[in-house]
Amino acid sequence: MLTSLDKRVIARLQEDLPLTRTPYADLAKELGMTEDELLSRLQWFKETGMLRRVGAVLSHRRAGYTGNVLCAWRVPADQVEEAGRLMASFPQASHVYQRPVYPDWPYNIYTMIHGRSRQECEAVVEEIAQKTGIKEYALLYSVKEFKKSSMKYF
Repeated sequence: MLTSLDKRVIARLQEDLPLTRTPYADLAKELGMTEDELLSRLQWFKETGMLRRVGAVLSHRRAGYTGNVLCAWRVPADQVEEAGRLMASFPQASHVYQRPVYPDWPYNIYTMIHGRSRQECEAVVEEIAQKTGIKEYALLYSVKEFKKSSMKYF
């Protein structure tokens, strides 16, 4: 069961971390606890599966990465794990995930590829295809971004 302090910690972690040399110490002070107490709480969140990671969210368009494509791959079932790991090894792939297939849509692995242009994205997709041996895919280009934010739980 989450305590009120746990909920305050989670709510605060949903916002930007302080841009300082000691973000966790500053965050702990803001929450009225020590840095060790905060880090222990985060470790417990991780051990219980409530927290997977703490990471940065990049506004890729503002950073100059205006070429974006979701690539849907048709990967044989016995190659999903290996191909997925290989695809995830590409730094240009921000997301790699598996979804079910349907009679009219046979694609089961999806990679979100970011680049500075469409051509750069397509070159990455071609490199992934060569490394994995997966040649059947569909390119779904981003046209407009409607939302760029994380979930807020508290």
